[in-house]
Amino acid sequence: QVQLVESGGGLVQAGGSLRLSCAASGSIFSINALGWYRQAPGKQRELVAAISSGGRTSGRTNYTDSVKGRFTISRDNAKNTVYLQMNSLKPEDTAVYYCNVKGSLVFAGRPSFNSWGQGTQVTVSS
Repeated sequence: QVQLVESGGGLVQAGGSLRLSCAASGSIFSINALGWYRQAPGKQRELVAAISSGGRTSGRTNYTDSVKGRFTISRDNAKNTVYLQMNSLKPEDTAVYYCNVKGSLVFAGRPSFNSWGQGTQVTVSS
């Protein structure tokens, strides 16, 4: 009922930049939160950055400590799209990045949804 399409991953040298995008479509009534997670080989999936949408906390962001000052999450409400601008990339940022969107559907009762993107590979060479 909700589809997420990610783009923007790739191979970059240390110190370089990449911008990830994730567009949500489908039977969306509202979006409450958007986030980016990553999973490196042999490691658990971790939250990289998140941004709230709607309500009193709309626009509030939080980041994992290792990316603070280097990554910026933003959203375009009109396009139901979330971005992750990644600067000063390091080899330890190498991972598959997944977007996550939470909200409610247009159907009666406004059921909630929690959808994941397909993942995009980010590789940072030293």
